[in-house]
Amino acid sequence: MGFFKKKTKALYAMANGQSIAIEDVPDEVFATKMMGDGIAIQPKEGKIYAPCNGKVTMVMDNTKHAVGIENEDGMEILIHVGLDTVNLEGEGFDTFIQVGDEVKIGDLLISYDKAGFEQKGINDITMLVIVDPKDYKITEYCSHQDVTIQTSAIIKYKWANICFAHFILKFC
Repeated sequence: MGFFKKKTKALYAMANGQSIAIEDVPDEVFATKMMGDGIAIQPKEGKIYAPCNGKVTMVMDNTKHAVGIENEDGMEILIHVGLDTVNLEGEGFDTFIQVGDEVKIGDLLISYDKAGFEQKGINDITMLVIVDPKDYKITEYCSHQDVTIQTSAIIKYKWANICFAHFILKFC
């Protein structure tokens, strides 16, 4: 019977800080899930890390405020640093990855000038959006918690196993 047991997997905190439900992000695009479902973190420091093992699929080269990753399960995620940070045109940001790079949980992706953002009144809340969950179902969002990179699971998911009969037919 253990063969059919669904294993829970996770995406980990991409920053040290406080996790926040995506619906509570003070930006309509994220709060209404126009780009996809997810979670946010209010970072304690200006560093953003890989929440999973995977491959970098997108880096906003000019603005450096967003990174796309396809994780080991094929799930596509977007990490977006701050609100209206695209308007900074990369000022205060550094990226440590490029498209095609393989990343591991906890690898540094982006750093930014947190103090400079605060002086300018820029909200650095950082969103992790699931752009394409593939064949996975989100089982839990771990919001309203203090989180730490590499150890705090913020999104848990399982293989959806939409139809057992489809699974059997696929391999028959």
